[in-house]
Amino acid sequence: MGAFILRRTGVMILTALCLTLVVFFLTNLFPNLEKLAKTQGNARMTDEEVVSWLDRNGYGGPMLLRYGEWLGVVPGWTRVDPDTGEVTGRCIDFDSDPEDAPTFCGLLQGDLGFSTVSDEEVENVLPGRLLLTLKLMGWAFGLMVPAALLVGILAGMREGSRLDRSLSTFSIASTATPEYVSGVIFIVLFASTTAGVSGVLTEWGWLGGDGWLGDRRTLFLGSARSAMEDITFWNFTLPVTTIALYGMGYIARMTRASMAEVMTAQYIRTARLKGVSFRNIVLKHALRNALIAPFTVIMLQFPWLLTGVVIVETLFNYNGFGWTMVQAASNNDIELLLACSIVAVFVVLLTQLISDIGYVFLNPRIRIS
Repeated sequence: MGAFILRRTGVMILTALCLTLVVFFLTNLFPNLEKLAKTQGNARMTDEEVVSWLDRNGYGGPMLLRYGEWLGVVPGWTRVDPDTGEVTGRCIDFDSDPEDAPTFCGLLQGDLGFSTVSDEEVENVLPGRLLLTLKLMGWAFGLMVPAALLVGILAGMREGSRLDRSLSTFSIASTATPEYVSGVIFIVLFASTTAGVSGVLTEWGWLGGDGWLGDRRTLFLGSARSAMEDITFWNFTLPVTTIALYGMGYIARMTRASMAEVMTAQYIRTARLKGVSFRNIVLKHALRNALIAPFTVIMLQFPWLLTGVVIVETLFNYNGFGWTMVQAASNNDIELLLACSIVAVFVVLLTQLISDIGYVFLNPRIRIS
């Protein structure tokens, strides 16, 4: 098992290097750098002034050299102003002595660069945003996975029954409804004071004034901005439900298909002929084998949740990782966008490694070699 994990870790590092090189190449294409120069410098810069600005700020060298600087395996660039003699460089902080600056300052040294939009170091911006998204992911995952497994198992236990058809229809409908549609529907139904369920309850006097929820005139809040400070059932239910509902259908369909296949296996028929109760057949013989296929799908939900929350965070005004990624892309904040990309790549590869290890434990027939 140790050799298997080491081999998978080596492949993971190699894959991460390839993916980060691709992301670095795409974000450092000249049109992006030209936009950055005109944003940070002057919108009316000539082409010569753009090239000069990029060279002064470390964007003028060969692509592979700058990738090595970003990784921290190549010494950071330095420039000397011919007029003032001022020394600037990637590793030289503002108002610091160049002699005290480190030679290497990249990803390996924990230096993710400077965010031009937030006007502060990326390592000061990203952890807080990531923590907000992890809270959202945790609540959504805790709701989505148990509900999806329950729906899939109930549907797959009796294939073709009325319960199976009903739950399958629900699963397909939830997967076919995009988050930006279900989110808007939830807001109209539960967070509007003039329409939907909240509007009706307000007219009946059940909400607002002396209603159930005191002065609150809606069942849930349509904005999750207050949840960044204090998570409550009122302000966090709609974004969590929107994410969970979309991912639930796919896991439920996979679980249902796996469960239906297991229930027709020879050993299940043998157990039935021996008089084992249906409850024991499901819980003791079918369930573990039926969860092997959905396990991989469940692990894939982690990277999807991390990067797929972009729409939900934007819709509910929740400034997490996805919202930060959109802002970085919209404002051409290259260093912040690269940092977001490396986090996403790391999460994808780590969940794949956990998925491979867990798959071996769930299915002993698989040979590691």
